[in-house]
Amino acid sequence: MSRIILPEPAYQHGSIDRVGVLLINLGTPDAPNAKSLRIYLRQFLSEPRIVEFPRWLWWLILNGIILNIRPGKSAKKYAQIWTPEGSPLKIHTERQTELVAALLKKQLNSVPIVEYAMIVGNPSIAERLQQMREQGCSRILVMSLFPQYAASSAGCALDSVFTELRKMRNIPDIRTVKHYHDDPGYIAALAQNVRDYWEKHGRPDKLVISFHGVPRKTLEMGDPYHCECQKTGRLLAEALELTNDQYQVCFQSRFGFSQWLSPYTSEVLKELGKQETGRVDVVCPGFVSDCLETLEEIAMEGKTTFTEAGGGEFHYIPSLNEHPEWIKAMRDMIQAHLTGWVVRQPSEEDAEQSRKRALELGAEE
Repeated sequence: MSRIILPEPAYQHGSIDRVGVLLINLGTPDAPNAKSLRIYLRQFLSEPRIVEFPRWLWWLILNGIILNIRPGKSAKKYAQIWTPEGSPLKIHTERQTELVAALLKKQLNSVPIVEYAMIVGNPSIAERLQQMREQGCSRILVMSLFPQYAASSAGCALDSVFTELRKMRNIPDIRTVKHYHDDPGYIAALAQNVRDYWEKHGRPDKLVISFHGVPRKTLEMGDPYHCECQKTGRLLAEALELTNDQYQVCFQSRFGFSQWLSPYTSEVLKELGKQETGRVDVVCPGFVSDCLETLEEIAMEGKTTFTEAGGGEFHYIPSLNEHPEWIKAMRDMIQAHLTGWVVRQPSEEDAEQSRKRALELGAEE
């Protein structure tokens, strides 16, 4: 079967090979309206790694039911968290990219090109990879912004990258960061973020550590996601010096009727409410940027579930976002994975001499 071959960027002898870093997040609709959500959901729910279902049957369900009902409902939810600058997830991802690029510039002699892309929506992975190739990137480090690996998240991000590579004639060197659920810098950033919040707002009776859920069958099929979430939760609790009865790991965002990873966050909050718990704080370590799942599902819906069941105070602790310790942790992970790639760049004079030698040997302009 033939496949599309993308045109190669214009090449000039003596040009300097660059190193690139591509950060990948899930994505966001372009606007909080039904039209944008329909486009976003069609792409999101058509990804075979995100929805592992017989394709012909899922096509009927998606186009016959979901895309006729869900866009309007989802648009109302997005409207509640949308900011004048746009989508919170996109804003935070942009800022993280800028901040980590600035730190790398201070740390490294040869500065990589740092960009971000989305699995779904804009800017797309295809668009960013093409731009980086046009900027001369012959080596690209791909870093998933999903700390815990699941086939439907980090796996989907890497799959999208490799799909684009299949279209290229001259494929760049690729390295990947597929997960960092137990990375010391990431754990330290999580813990410091929680401590900073508690210093301002006091401590809870219970810390709920909520991760995005996935179908339980993915665990049985080999996804390490459940184990990695549990390890992140345990390491965070240890860093905060919490006892076993002071925290609870659970899973949110269940969709459909199949069994998902449990316990479910909504049920945990309801039970804590019934126990008339004085104060509950919720933190979501699987999301490095605040988004619909944290700002609407947890901070709004979760609060309602807890308080209506009889609970007292409810606090949502913001995601890492632009926390300085998180930006440093990103820099350190990126720098470690760039080992051997980032060396002294040739000067403009060196590049011009290389070009002259190539021309003298018969190379074309």
